[in-house]
Amino acid sequence: MRERRAFQNARRAREFEAFVAGAAGRLLHAATLLTAEPPNANPRARRLLTLALAHTYASWDRLRGEDPYDRARQQLAVRFARGAWHQYGALGRSRPAPSPSVSGSVAVLARLTPQERLVLVLRMYEGVAEEQTAALLGLPVERVRAICARAMTTLLHPPRGPAPTMAKVVPS
Repeated sequence: MRERRAFQNARRAREFEAFVAGAAGRLLHAATLLTAEPPNANPRARRLLTLALAHTYASWDRLRGEDPYDRARQQLAVRFARGAWHQYGALGRSRPAPSPSVSGSVAVLARLTPQERLVLVLRMYEGVAEEQTAALLGLPVERVRAICARAMTTLLHPPRGPAPTMAKVVPS
């Protein structure tokens, strides 16, 4: 009996290692997009990924035909949403200012609220359908559609800088 259990555990570990070898890069990229951290300095994204993979491994035997990538992505999204909820008070209520150390495409994503980033990453990067995104986040499909549209508008039409000040013309 012990040998059989040891064999099952070894097989489970090999399957999971193969899954991580194939999926961890894409999942880490998704986590990095969610946290809006630079790709070379992303401790929050790495922690998020580690927790999502740990949960996926814990439920590995119960997946039974379910795609482990979908489960890991779902855990990534749920954990990000929970963390954002606690960090910002309410998911999507505040728009954090991008830190000066953030540059490039990461700064663009940092302008979005956590909820907008989550919906945008799920919809545009991961290709998750609106209905699935809505079910995952517990939102109506129309709300997911509106959040995605608002996020895309913010990305495509960034706010302009402060208006230039007009010099006061003094009549002579």
